[in-house]
Amino acid sequence: MNRRDVLKLTAAGGAAGALTLAPVTFASAEGTASELTRAVTGHLPVGAPDYVYLPVEVPPGIQEIAVSYTYDRPQVPTGTQGNACDIGIFDERGTELGGAGFRGWSGGARSEFAISAERATPGYLPGPVRPGRWHIVLGPYTVAPQGLAYRITITLRPGPTGHTPRPVYPPQRARGRGRAWYRGDSHLHSVYSDGLRTPAEIAAAARAAGLDWIVTTEHNTTSSHAAWQGLWGSPPGDPHRELLILTGEEITTRNGHVLALATDPGVFIDWRYRAHEHSFDRFARAIHRAGGLVVPAHPHATCVGCNWKFGFQGADAVEVWNGPFTPDDEIAISDWDNTLVSGDRWLPAMGNSDAHREPQVVGLPQTVVLAEDLSRPALLNALRTGRSYLAESSAVSLSFQLTDGHGAHADIGGRLPSAPGTPVTARLKVTGATGCTASFITDQGTLFTAPVPSDGKLEWHTTPANAAYVRAEVRHPATIPGLPGPMAAMTNPIFLGRS
Repeated sequence: MNRRDVLKLTAAGGAAGALTLAPVTFASAEGTASELTRAVTGHLPVGAPDYVYLPVEVPPGIQEIAVSYTYDRPQVPTGTQGNACDIGIFDERGTELGGAGFRGWSGGARSEFAISAERATPGYLPGPVRPGRWHIVLGPYTVAPQGLAYRITITLRPGPTGHTPRPVYPPQRARGRGRAWYRGDSHLHSVYSDGLRTPAEIAAAARAAGLDWIVTTEHNTTSSHAAWQGLWGSPPGDPHRELLILTGEEITTRNGHVLALATDPGVFIDWRYRAHEHSFDRFARAIHRAGGLVVPAHPHATCVGCNWKFGFQGADAVEVWNGPFTPDDEIAISDWDNTLVSGDRWLPAMGNSDAHREPQVVGLPQTVVLAEDLSRPALLNALRTGRSYLAESSAVSLSFQLTDGHGAHADIGGRLPSAPGTPVTARLKVTGATGCTASFITDQGTLFTAPVPSDGKLEWHTTPANAAYVRAEVRHPATIPGLPGPMAAMTNPIFLGRS
């Protein structure tokens, strides 16, 4: 089979539609114990659709479907993208956008996978291999000038259907410290997508980083949601320090990535659309229906397809600091700061590690939230309202407050409704930031900067007439000429004046 066997173009996904190939058929599996195997080859040119579907007619009596694939990687000129091709699968329920047929996605992290009722390769969902038309989906992420030659091998293994274990999902609440500051990392990848850590290794790293909560966010799959059994709760010897594990997904489109943060376990959010197709609002609503937050991730990252193109309407927060601090984080923070008094609803800033493997550090950075307890509802409420700051590690803590001469005060994410000429004092206290510099930033820019003193306390005075908001940053000394130093910690703003 080759490209001449193409049957049609559909609107199932992708900027130029989705290419659907001729179906692969198998003889009946009844009465045989032998594997049934077919191989398909083809070639995709530059400009191929985002998704190429290979229909597979699965006969009755199949216990397991296994798929492997390869593609060529020719030499390309410097500055030209080479071949990279993702893979996933939909079952007999179809490939409709947002439909029920999704059974797994491994992107480019794996060259083979298998699904049966009892088990599935990480990235894929176990369940019966029912008869009907399944679809293997290729995602030619980038295509070399020579095109992309691929080979897909499908193996069907006959046998009894088997039993699918009932998934065990993490609880929504953990033992906390009542109303307190809780540290979390809500952008993490494991072997269930393109990471190399197991869930157990991530949980151990989170505890070592001093985190109270994490969110599992695999690329375009929910397969990790049931992989954390026995990893929540308290570790041996420390019954009072429980780890809350929440479920989610990183929706990885061709026009940017967005975290479906703390959605209901098992809820899948589709990714097969671009910004000009005007589908994102539909899936932002789906995230909200699933109880989660919409958080555009690394909006100015430099990887192909990573820049956020969908706008921020419908978002609940924005990830402005992703992993070790880099110039694209600087741009993200500046861009975010520019929106704080634009007249639209402001979006709180978040920081996450996006850690995939060693030596990437879980909890670098982390979002620290003031929540009523250590539970999913309390954390999401704190994140949504911006009662949070970002820190490079659990060694760094801060408190930040505005007060006026009449006894009124406001904390991070709040508002001080003082009259325009009322004197206002900003107070910042920082620990764990030796050698750093602290700044107070307003809608006019940075109006105060000073080295963090030995007691960590800094003070600055303004009025609501002079500052629509105040936020604080703590930075290390500069390492790149012309740029401020790397971030050690930053707060969400406190607004001044009556809204």
